[in-house]
Amino acid sequence: MEIQLWKELLDPYEQAVSELVTKFRNLREEYRRKNVYSPIESVSGRVKTVKSILEKMQKKGISFEKLEDEVEDIAGVRIICQFVEDINSVAELLEKRTDMEIRSRKDYLANNKKNSGYRSLHLIIYYTVQTIDGPKKLQVEVQIRTMAMNFWATTEHSLQYKYKGEIPEHVAEKLAAAADAIEILDNEMSTVRHEIMNAQIDSQFETNVIKDILRNIENLYRLDNKREVVKIQNEFYKIFSTHNLEELERFRKQLDILAEGSGAQSIEHYKSL
Repeated sequence: MEIQLWKELLDPYEQAVSELVTKFRNLREEYRRKNVYSPIESVSGRVKTVKSILEKMQKKGISFEKLEDEVEDIAGVRIICQFVEDINSVAELLEKRTDMEIRSRKDYLANNKKNSGYRSLHLIIYYTVQTIDGPKKLQVEVQIRTMAMNFWATTEHSLQYKYKGEIPEHVAEKLAAAADAIEILDNEMSTVRHEIMNAQIDSQFETNVIKDILRNIENLYRLDNKREVVKIQNEFYKIFSTHNLEELERFRKQLDILAEGSGAQSIEHYKSL
């Protein structure tokens, strides 16, 4: 057998994870910029360690020749949602994308959950990265779950590592009971989903309004009478202290007109405000 060049093998997977995490985070931010509720709460990714890959190959009897075909989760991306209903929404988003292809679906939700209590939706996708040697089509596992499911899964994974996959019965029973409690929690959260979504949309809208106001104030400060801009800023702080979103939006519209008339809106501004 030829020597296994692990870095050469895993580098494209690192690239795939980096690109996918960025794409999904950008998708989340696009929702927020448009003041629309995002089914994506957070995104993370990883490439399996060589140790984990070797252990899986040994456990399942996978040869080096079939490594990339049969180890589906060398690259993994995890998408965390707030609500159970968001999981299928995210899956539908992925199905519509043209830059990836869903190869298979493993549903560990509701009646299909594992005996341990594990709940999550797994999608194995094909994703192509561009390398100096040309395009390389890879398999990536995308896990989609709620924050509560992720808490349980992270804890269970740590215990699996501690006990080498042989969790004692009394610990397994407590894990199963915790999984049932988390399922109840997710279901209860679903009953107030619309109220929470509306509150978050309002909060994001307020954040975007404030960003626009601060951008215009700083741009006006560069162009107009400094004393007048200080007055505008003080008026903003006064309105902000009332937490009146309608008044804040009215102030933004008035400031937009003023900034447009002075050419201030065309000035580049920091994105971090």
